[in-house]
Amino acid sequence: MLHQKSVRFVISSLLVLAFAFAAFAQGEKEKKSKKKAPTGTAVLWREPVDLESRNLLLGAGGERMKPDLRRITFIEKKSGGYSTKYRVKDASGNEWVAKLGKEAQPDTASNRLVWAVGYESEIAYLVPKLTIEGKGTFENVRLEARPKNIDRGDNWAWDQNPFTNKRELQGLKVMMLLINNWDIKDSNNVILAARNETTGKNELRYIISDLGGSLGKTGGFFSRSRNKINDFVKSDFIEAVKGDVIDFNYGGKSKSLFENITVKDAKWIGGLLARLSDNQIKDAFRAANYSPEEVESLFHAVKNRINALNDVSASIATAP
Repeated sequence: MLHQKSVRFVISSLLVLAFAFAAFAQGEKEKKSKKKAPTGTAVLWREPVDLESRNLLLGAGGERMKPDLRRITFIEKKSGGYSTKYRVKDASGNEWVAKLGKEAQPDTASNRLVWAVGYESEIAYLVPKLTIEGKGTFENVRLEARPKNIDRGDNWAWDQNPFTNKRELQGLKVMMLLINNWDIKDSNNVILAARNETTGKNELRYIISDLGGSLGKTGGFFSRSRNKINDFVKSDFIEAVKGDVIDFNYGGKSKSLFENITVKDAKWIGGLLARLSDNQIKDAFRAANYSPEEVESLFHAVKNRINALNDVSASIATAP
């Protein structure tokens, strides 16, 4: 009899604890759900007043944000996406996402070209050879910063955002065409909440976090490529101009996004790109550890595309 009472007491106690834990968990969940979403000024692009002097070898992070490579320790493996990614910590305690594989180089180079003309971007560096403790040694690893003072928020949509139909967004679309980024999907876009160091005001920075599907050729699942210089160099860029709308050679995802780009849009972003020196453009590819021969090929391909944007803007040629 005493044994049965003890069993009932234990069961009752466990049930009370279970209900208490469930109530606590629900309360915590509600607290999190009630947490206010970050607020601030929406920013996609800033006037690059220093465009001609921007250092495309170092990119948005400059010398100050470079990773401390004396020791790189593994934290966790990141799920999702084409490439293998690890969250790591450098010798100074700063955290990074290490991207391995063929996307690392085009991601790094494209990041710099987008940043160069004023767009918000990730802080990223390409390390030619990197040892991650417990994982091994890898070549051409892109390290993308995860600063503690920046909150990574929701994804933003290409067809629904504060910049719809504005010049800045149209220019960003042209940049995606310039680098042959075929992986145009909302999950590659993210909003970063941060405080502007100059003004002290909160900002919501709209960036493209993943540009790895670039510098190849656009197309369907079996025809598209990434980080294939010959494919990029040989692919067409502008097919025709119909009225004041440019018909670009694009066969990747979300093709409809690129159907309303005008000559005026091309003239604006083409003018910014034309301010970059040849050496700056080459530095974007040097930063991604491309060989000297590859740097030259990529430079000439991009330069030709910049010239095409400005030529078509000036001539407003019309397709027959």
